[in-house]
Amino acid sequence: MEHAGEGSARLKEIQNLMEELGREDPKEMGAYGQFIQSVLRGSHISVKEKELIAVALSISSQCEWCIPYHTKMALNAGATREEIIDAGMVAVLMNGSPALMHMIPLINAIDEFSHSR
Repeated sequence: MEHAGEGSARLKEIQNLMEELGREDPKEMGAYGQFIQSVLRGSHISVKEKELIAVALSISSQCEWCIPYHTKMALNAGATREEIIDAGMVAVLMNGSPALMHMIPLINAIDEFSHSR
């Protein structure tokens, strides 16, 4: 398993990237931020459901930064460990063994961010 704090390190990398790109391309990054907020405000499904979908897509796309980010956001939105693992298993259903291996950083992120809530 990954060492403790790997999820936090990935979140810091995301924050640094977003800040740097915000300085380099403020118009584009501003529009991207507005798009994110627009999607999350959509009223047909809850933020928790959207984050669970994002967890599954993160595993499916094998994004080592997205997995801890959306796991933390799902926890913040009220998702349980079991719901997050279920979402991850949907990705495994659709993508097989490579997705199964990405359950490792998912479980590590759940453990790390559950303790920091």
